[in-house]
Amino acid sequence: MQSTAAVALIELGHGPTEFEIFLEPTCPFSKRAFDKLAGLVSAVGPEKLTVKIRFVSQPWHLFSGIVTRAILAASATKGGTEAALKAMAAVFEHREEFEFESHHSGPNMHRTPTDIIADISRLTGIELSDAFKLKSVDIALRWHTKYTRQNGIHVSPTFMINGLVEPAMSSGQTIEEWAQLLQPHLLQEKHSP
Repeated sequence: MQSTAAVALIELGHGPTEFEIFLEPTCPFSKRAFDKLAGLVSAVGPEKLTVKIRFVSQPWHLFSGIVTRAILAASATKGGTEAALKAMAAVFEHREEFEFESHHSGPNMHRTPTDIIADISRLTGIELSDAFKLKSVDIALRWHTKYTRQNGIHVSPTFMINGLVEPAMSSGQTIEEWAQLLQPHLLQEKHSP
């Protein structure tokens, strides 16, 4: 793998309305939101909506930074966006392998970053050890961190529509409720603030 392999954007749809969702890959509420994204794009229409997945790594999820970096590494592989989505889905489906009991104890206390990367590789069939070390992955991880901080994002999931936080949205809502909240914000063409 080249040391300059690009990190693919993790997006669904291609419409003018931007729906950014800030997720933490071991958070159960983020999983609940992630599981609805493809359905949301289908309901609203991929020609109307672009879902942009952003990461908000949270220190109380102790492997958060490593898992987030591994997902970004997946996006730098040949599979690009699809590989990243596959890695996210695998982590969410097996989150107990990447999380601690009460955020501080349990069988994961003795696991290493190498173990975590190997497990995500095993679950996805995507070799991540080389991609994990890429400079582009490091730059992407830092960008996600700075972007969340700059926008005052502290919890996951958080939702933004066309660049503004939408506090009325939550992971507990249905796809239909999300589509209804998005409706007044749907644009006919790309906007520039």
